[in-house]
Amino acid sequence: MLVQDFLTKYGLLARCVDEEKLTRSFLSDMKRGLDGKKSSIEMIPTFQSEDIQIESGKSVIVIDAGGTNFRTCLVTFDDDGKPVISDFRKSRMPGLDREVSAKEFFSIIADNIERLVTKSDRIAFCFSYSAKITKEHDGIVLDFSKEIKASEVIGMKLGENLLSELSNRGYDVSQKKIVILNDTVSTLLAAVGSVKNADGYIGFILGTGTNTAYGEKNSNISEVGGEGRQIINTESGAYAIKLTKLDREFIASTKKPEIHHFEKLISGAYLGPYAHLAIKKAIKEGLFSTSFAKDFEKIETISTISMSAFLDDPLDSDNVLSTLVRNRKKDEKTLYIILRSIIERAAKLTAVNISAAVLKSGRGTDPSHPVVINADGTTFYKTKYLKALTEMYLYEYLEVKKERYYVIVNIEDSPVIGSAIAGLSI
Repeated sequence: MLVQDFLTKYGLLARCVDEEKLTRSFLSDMKRGLDGKKSSIEMIPTFQSEDIQIESGKSVIVIDAGGTNFRTCLVTFDDDGKPVISDFRKSRMPGLDREVSAKEFFSIIADNIERLVTKSDRIAFCFSYSAKITKEHDGIVLDFSKEIKASEVIGMKLGENLLSELSNRGYDVSQKKIVILNDTVSTLLAAVGSVKNADGYIGFILGTGTNTAYGEKNSNISEVGGEGRQIINTESGAYAIKLTKLDREFIASTKKPEIHHFEKLISGAYLGPYAHLAIKKAIKEGLFSTSFAKDFEKIETISTISMSAFLDDPLDSDNVLSTLVRNRKKDEKTLYIILRSIIERAAKLTAVNISAAVLKSGRGTDPSHPVVINADGTTFYKTKYLKALTEMYLYEYLEVKKERYYVIVNIEDSPVIGSAIAGLSI
């Protein structure tokens, strides 16, 4: 079997993705979510406006619960509205390594901000998982993705329980105000604080997991209604994309295989393991040598990092994938084509995700005032070919076909800065 035949058989070619059809499906799910109907894309209202005034001299305690890392710090805005980050600390996300109880979960969070509690009465909690935001800006945990294990926390209010834990430790929390927001929402807000000539803003993250936020008319949100606009946390990683046979087999091997299908085809936690399964299939189809197959059996899985490193330099002697194909030129070429194809398909899917958010926002029709897409996440920027190919597909579809104009920016420390901006709004 030829490698192109294999890629076609298993739907691993980017051209197997019908961009127009998939974008329409994405938009349809988004509308159902806004209408309060059953949808794989939750479309969570945030009660957070895109229009925020930054107060100088104000400090905010920021908690950033990401895919792998858990960060805490103090953010103070100077007289020019520029953020100054201080007392920064990074640890591991609770529930990453093992199941934790709700009590332990909130205790770990309190441990990490106890040094900051007396420095500000405003707390901004950037929570990179699915949560229903209340009108009081608290967040009720709906689910954990990215293999986080804290099932007792699901259904609980993050802000209320964190303040309760701090109160139990003897702190006066009567004047404390806390806002819970998703990391894509904070990424969007970081762009609002930095780029002024935009028609609209998109927050997009592709790291361990993936998600998107955009601004929507309140009149299009069934549970809100009325005038004005607010930011929607789409939870786009949960989109129920139509799966290939290989997709289904891979997703069946993951934690909670019934959810987050889209995320499991494009994000950093999954691209490497997905490639591992694809290579095993290619071995069975006879695309690799017997010696390669024998050596590959010794590898438990592939990381997205090692996958990207191989594409960047197939001769890197420190990369396990490079050692597999040393002195095996045919195997090297076959491996490279398969891995690159998986990345290219992920890039096209990523472009669909971003395109749907821009189109649903209704913004970006004037090239002099484009939509600003603040893209964050190590997978997007550090995975070989992923960013470049995403930009190619975005240009071909969103600008050429749909006449929507945009710019992609990368604002450093976006989740922290955007969260602090949200903290000033409460």
